[in-house]
Amino acid sequence: MTRIVLAPCSPFSVSEDLLRETAVLARDKKVMLHTHLCETLDEERYTLERFGKRPVEWMEDLGWLGDDVWFAHAIHVDDEEIAKFAQNGCGAAHCPCSNMRLASGIAPVKKYLHAGVKVGLGVDGSASNDSSNMLLEARQAMLLSRLQMGLLPPEGPRKHFLLSQSHPLRSNEWMTARQALELATLGGAAVLGRNDIGALEAGKCADFFTLDLNTINYAGALHDPVAAVLFCAPQNARHTVINGRTVVEDGRITTLDMEPVIAAHNRHSRELAG
Repeated sequence: MTRIVLAPCSPFSVSEDLLRETAVLARDKKVMLHTHLCETLDEERYTLERFGKRPVEWMEDLGWLGDDVWFAHAIHVDDEEIAKFAQNGCGAAHCPCSNMRLASGIAPVKKYLHAGVKVGLGVDGSASNDSSNMLLEARQAMLLSRLQMGLLPPEGPRKHFLLSQSHPLRSNEWMTARQALELATLGGAAVLGRNDIGALEAGKCADFFTLDLNTINYAGALHDPVAAVLFCAPQNARHTVINGRTVVEDGRITTLDMEPVIAAHNRHSRELAG
């Protein structure tokens, strides 16, 4: 259940030599590569000013494009770079809540999917995500994709416009609840190069969670319980099983006494804030 990945934080926080040598080491040891890329326009300005190249081209020169690589965020990319990701088998970890919290931008997820780029979901981290709730992340991915479609004309250059009869938003371009859930399951497995997770199938890890749909939170939505999981406010799992091991039972974590953990967390938080 444990996999090793070489993951410098970001291109602008480490040296050029470290990035190049990390790629060489990863290929030698046959492990995957990961970093944060194209998250902000500041990063783009940094690589243009320092190396005369956009982030994707610069990382390509350092050996960082391949089917053993995935990038977090991958927001500020053009069509040529999307095609380059697809051609090289790179994956993208879409982090919608973090991107919205930091006002970083909206990743072109639908374009990635149309181009054949592997896309999964991530939460980024505690510094920019206050819940790390994967159901919430899937819900936000679905809603943010729909917002993005509302800001773009159906065809032509990207520009902001008001929806009108002359610019209808075609419903077949919306991200559906099922597509968002696929990003959170099969999509993530593909990004990580895993064929043993992501679906309930014979021979794969027994990974699943359950929700109690017989509550007020889902009342009126059970004509489509799959869609209800995302369209309704995300609820805590009732049971969670990881590789056949129960880690949440009746809503309580079975592997840890959470009360002292919460108390310690709040104590450290007060000290940091003070």
